Amino acid sequence: MRLQHQAIAGTTESSDIQIMIEPNVENEIAINLDSSVQFQFGKQIKQVIQATLSKLDVTSANIKAIDRGALDCTVKARTLTAIYRAADVTDEIDWQVID
Repeated sequence: MRLQHQAIAGTTESSDIQIMIEPNVENEIAINLDSSVQFQFGKQIKQVIQATLSKLDVTSANIKAIDRGALDCTVKARTLTAIYRAADVTDEIDWQVID
């Protein structure tokens, strides 16, 4: 999936994560994580973001993630939403059946 512009999903409230994504001119994935649980779960959060990107064939993106203790399912949901918004495909998605 090709990103068209910058997009944001989520909040910086407790138990949530804000994902900001934009195209990367370097043709690589760059994840910048700011997390209140960085030392305990930073690696896992980045893995969930990377797996979500891979599932949608996103190979070039700059991501800034501001985490406040979100569960993996929330990280995945926010990442999916940010990707779809950045790719301008939100109207084509059946949000009921996303795996």
